Amino acid sequence: MDRRTFVLGLAAAPLWIPGALAAPPASMKGIEELQKGWKSLLSAGASVPSPTEPLKLSKEEWKKRLPAEAYKVLRDEGTERAGTSPLNAEKRPGVYACTGCGLPVFTSAMKYESGTGWPSFFTTIPGAFETKKDYFLIYPRTEYHCVRCGGHHGHVFDDGPEPTRQRWCNNGVALRFIPKDGPA
Repeated sequence: MDRRTFVLGLAAAPLWIPGALAAPPASMKGIEELQKGWKSLLSAGASVPSPTEPLKLSKEEWKKRLPAEAYKVLRDEGTERAGTSPLNAEKRPGVYACTGCGLPVFTSAMKYESGTGWPSFFTTIPGAFETKKDYFLIYPRTEYHCVRCGGHHGHVFDDGPEPTRQRWCNNGVALRFIPKDGPA
């Protein structure tokens, strides 16, 4: 083994530590198993809402409930500045929930480092989001919103890792991390 291979392997090692970001499953069957088993990453006794329990609030109630930047993203479809979310560095096992309503939307096992500056995921918890076309930047993009509260989370692109090829590019302020080993 040459020095370059050794150094590159050493640099990649944190990606393979249990609980850290890991490679996505190699097949769609593996993705489906990951999606079905998402509750295994909830902390013991955690109570989370169901996507069938809609949360509808007035504009004033949302403003009271959410910090200003989260309101701008979730309710006005804004975007936080790249590289500003502490969730980019989050490596613990757990579940990511919507900041607006607490609905689980991703798990740590679905997260990967995309290099974009926003938390990115290669799949979602089934039924967590609704999508729509967004023409804000002239060309069409697929925007996604929380199915429970309608909060805007980000956009999904087709440049992610195999086998899904999806990159669910999420605003960090739209997420709350719930670690498997206890309270956030």
